[in-house]
Amino acid sequence: MDSFLSLFDPNQPDDGFDEEQELNGNSSGGSSSEYEIDANANDLTNGPNSMIIIDFEQGALPPEPQLGNVEYKLKLVNPSKQRFEHLVTQMKWRLREGHGEAIYEIGVSDAGHLQGLSDKEMNATLTSLKQMAHRLGASTSVLRRKTIAARRSVAEVLVRKIPDDQHNIEVRVAVLGGADAGKSTLLGVLTQDELDNGHGRARLNMFRHMHEIQSGRTSCISHETLGFDALGNIVNYKYNEMMTAEEISDRSSKLVTFMDLAGHRRYMRTTVQALSGYSPHYAMLVVSAGSGCNDTTGEHLAIVRALDMPFFILITKTDISSPDATVQELRQLLTTIGCRKVPFVVSNTDEAISAGSNQVYENIVPIFCVSNVTGTGLNLVTKFLYVLSPGISNAEKERLELESCEFQVDEIFRVTDVGPVVGGLLVQGVLTENMPMKIGPLSDGSFHAVTVHSIHRNKAPCRVVRAGQSASLSFTPDQELPPLRSGMVLLVNSNNPDDEPFGTYFFQAKVSVLFHATAIYVGFQTTVHIGSIRQTAVIRGIMGGERLGTNDCASVMFEFVGHPEYVRPGMRILFREGTSKGIGVVTQVFPVNKSRAK
Repeated sequence: MDSFLSLFDPNQPDDGFDEEQELNGNSSGGSSSEYEIDANANDLTNGPNSMIIIDFEQGALPPEPQLGNVEYKLKLVNPSKQRFEHLVTQMKWRLREGHGEAIYEIGVSDAGHLQGLSDKEMNATLTSLKQMAHRLGASTSVLRRKTIAARRSVAEVLVRKIPDDQHNIEVRVAVLGGADAGKSTLLGVLTQDELDNGHGRARLNMFRHMHEIQSGRTSCISHETLGFDALGNIVNYKYNEMMTAEEISDRSSKLVTFMDLAGHRRYMRTTVQALSGYSPHYAMLVVSAGSGCNDTTGEHLAIVRALDMPFFILITKTDISSPDATVQELRQLLTTIGCRKVPFVVSNTDEAISAGSNQVYENIVPIFCVSNVTGTGLNLVTKFLYVLSPGISNAEKERLELESCEFQVDEIFRVTDVGPVVGGLLVQGVLTENMPMKIGPLSDGSFHAVTVHSIHRNKAPCRVVRAGQSASLSFTPDQELPPLRSGMVLLVNSNNPDDEPFGTYFFQAKVSVLFHATAIYVGFQTTVHIGSIRQTAVIRGIMGGERLGTNDCASVMFEFVGHPEYVRPGMRILFREGTSKGIGVVTQVFPVNKSRAK
């Protein structure tokens, strides 16, 4: 062991991991005229990370942003051929900025003045916009239209283009919150268009096990989908009452996939694994207006922040309790834990569209007050989800697609006449049918050659998966497969022995302890989450000291207890044991084959 720990490099170069920021940052609170909170808290138009609030009632908008997916157009009446081509190129760029979605403000000058158009000019402009979108294979839908003065109007139009190799644009949302916050009931109401009876009737179809129905508590990860057509109508209950997930996917231009996670502390490890392994684009934190924020709320909020995941909040059960006290409580919690997070209470359609079309900015947390019994506020949530874009930059997406293929295995199924099927996330690269791969690591750290036979996304077959997309894969029939488990990875099969992948027991990481009641010493055992990996690990070395306390940072050597895992430098690590938790970044790994050679 001593000879191996000599490999532990205390002078490893800085990987860019930032230390934990102060928890009492200068943060503003949220406001709305409807709730008794700070009147200036919804002023989000100032600062470097400001959000553009598109509110036609104000009489003017902020100047047109140079970057992003929002475009102002005064009018587009009979443009010349050359002008039309320029407009199409401009729309293509805005669509790339918005990951397939762009927002056009019609009747608005570049400076943000609402000049408006006559009905004739508006109809001609919308026709030109539709022709531009058709040229790119995109669709248009009018989000809102407002008459301002002298029979002139302005409009906001959503342009959406689905990539050629996809059925639809997908946004993954993890649903968090305490055990009695009403998460499953909320998803049941959103996806089935049937209000709850106040006793949990809407949640019954969300449960997968009998003990969940009996206890009313979710214990495992369940997936629900909400589909939108090109006009913003919800597909789930547009055609008939019994649509399958495959039918919803086929008829939707945009698909929101909810991951209903367990709220009870007993299942916290399963919840953390889903957040780490499935890499959802957003987290939806559900809080009950009656019970307010509890320990689980704070725990979930801390984990979401540790994973740098944008999130928004839904306050439920407003039909039996006023949300005012909970909004105030959330404001204090976000200011303390969120570090410059600004609560933004959404109270009308304009604010919902603005919050969604601008995505969820790093310092903005939209808050919705809803009731699953009366339906209050649910229309604002669906409008917000309709315009919400996947939160990954186009440049980052293209960079990931150029990397070597890596698919993380989260779940394993056995399908009749198909054999083993693995589900998970393509972290980087592009994966196609009949692609030779290697799966592992096995118990000795090696990988086994396999061939991907078929690919399914959202329960529908497809030919290609790109970085950041989740999918299920089957393998060529009759080929020998090793024992499969969650946490394995599929990598490109390289013919170069020098590039042969291997698992590792030992890895070094630069970590920051978010909380520990006393101190962490060498020999401390903890559950480590790295992507889809969830395994117990032991701290074998702490550089620069003998102990780690709350808010301390250091380079640490970990050893997996059970079996080797595939870990790369740069991967994010989250470790927790009881109330203790910390985050970090892997800086160095020691593959089994290279360690043996030394």
